[in-house]
Amino acid sequence: MQNSRFLAVGILLSVVLAFGAGVYAGSSNNFSSPAAAANSMVLNPDQVPSDVELKQFWTAWNVLEQNFVDTTPSTTLPTTEEKLYGAIAGLTESFGDPYTVFLPPVEAKQFQEDISGAFEGVGMELGIREKVLTVVAPLKGSPAEAAGILSGDAVLSIDGKSTEGMAVEAAVKLIRGKKGTTVKLGIGRKSESKPLEIPIVRDTIQMPIVNTVERPDGVFEVSIYSFSANSIEMFRQALRTFMQSGSTKLILDLRGNPGGYLQAAVTMASFFLPVGDVVVTEDFKGKADNVVHRSVGYNVFAKYPIKMVILVDQGSASASEILAGALNEHGIAKLVGTRTFGKGSVQELVDLGDGAQLKVTIARWLTPNGTSISEGGLIPDIKVDRTAEDVKAGKDPQKDAAVKYLLGQ
Repeated sequence: MQNSRFLAVGILLSVVLAFGAGVYAGSSNNFSSPAAAANSMVLNPDQVPSDVELKQFWTAWNVLEQNFVDTTPSTTLPTTEEKLYGAIAGLTESFGDPYTVFLPPVEAKQFQEDISGAFEGVGMELGIREKVLTVVAPLKGSPAEAAGILSGDAVLSIDGKSTEGMAVEAAVKLIRGKKGTTVKLGIGRKSESKPLEIPIVRDTIQMPIVNTVERPDGVFEVSIYSFSANSIEMFRQALRTFMQSGSTKLILDLRGNPGGYLQAAVTMASFFLPVGDVVVTEDFKGKADNVVHRSVGYNVFAKYPIKMVILVDQGSASASEILAGALNEHGIAKLVGTRTFGKGSVQELVDLGDGAQLKVTIARWLTPNGTSISEGGLIPDIKVDRTAEDVKAGKDPQKDAAVKYLLGQ
């Protein structure tokens, strides 16, 4: 049995990629720091709890084997392997954590392909909020965004199948498909009195990462769409362009950013913080020593004072929340927008053998001040909503508020 640290911070299995603070907000494939690796769990596959009596389980197994009668032509009896996987899945689900999931071989292989960058689908990140399958964010330039999917949309059905009680992984499996095919999503939206039915044509997804805009009013914008392996260098270049512009007023737009690699968030925070400042803490709640991730101290603006605002919304998750929380609590930036998603847990991927894997939550993220990101997300300093009507009309009251704040400083 092997285990792999998921030290990235994206959020949740995505519809086209397995990004997540679960695959990315707490996880990454073989992407761990020495401290994290040293803190990794020690697993003993032969250890059997002394207080667990499995007689009931084997009795149920044998009763089903010996007495179950197939009464409908469509019933397909499970194989021995499928029964075993069903038992493991049921055990996993009993913990009640949407990010702790069992991955049979096929799903495990798909998961590995996703986090390695092979995407074909609709381009949106999914999570569970209040037991409802929810869109964390549509990816920039994706079919989902083009179809009008918004952060916070509830996914009520997939091709007519209800998602009530459905896990993220099961939804991903239904929504994924070949380029050019169509999936119909039943969408619940607070601003709409009735559910919407939105068809989306699947496509190959090209992940945008960083974009910059030098505004005529002197405010400089940097938008980060994901925390990928190469986002650090792109962000470094964006900050260099910002400094060369002569502007001292910066908007960092993390709206709709579902996360990515933890190290990317820590390094990006290091451009603004002195060496040793806490960026985020992995809290194992006593089951292992906490891991504190600190700034490496690039602190490029120490002699170049700036005013900074970070735009956030309910589509800002995991790595986005780590970066925003660190810069906000260290007094570097004000947060403008709406409450963030609140994906602040760390997952570890454990190999169960024969291609099956278990993704299990092992820790939670804490901001520098010790606030758990999972408990409600980050609350902005300046709360401003952006409605679906604003989006359709091309209006951005959140960015307008950020510009107004910066120009007033």
